Amino acid sequence: MRAVIQRVLRAEVEVDSQIVGLIGPGLVVMVAVCVGDTEKDLEFIGKKILQLRIFQDKQGKMDCSVLETGLSILLVSQVTLYGDCGKGNRPSYSRAAPPSVALREYNRLVRILRDSGAVVETGQFGSMMHLSLVNDGPVTLIVDSGRNLR
Repeated sequence: MRAVIQRVLRAEVEVDSQIVGLIGPGLVVMVAVCVGDTEKDLEFIGKKILQLRIFQDKQGKMDCSVLETGLSILLVSQVTLYGDCGKGNRPSYSRAAPPSVALREYNRLVRILRDSGAVVETGQFGSMMHLSLVNDGPVTLIVDSGRNLR
């Protein structure tokens, strides 16, 4: 499982000109599911999203998590995170999980985050989405369970 995590001042996602997810300060997380991902991958990504210390404390040091600050998460499915551009000019998505599997795991991740007490807004899985955000810092991190668990 792979996630791009961005600290934002605000963000929204639209589907068919309708806002389906909207947050103020917090995290935008674009996530993709890989073929062969397990419960460990899901737990690893969920824990990282919740516990990364990328928000400033009172001394201005990045030492607080999204949970500690009470800020929101906008979670958006993003299959293109597994686009392999190594050969030719058209990305291959052979490592991306099939839509039915990816949807199941995406929904499980939403539940994990919400069950932790986080405020979570979402995009609309499988739809053409327009994501707008104001990056804060900017702070952008890539977390890949495959690199950390295997």
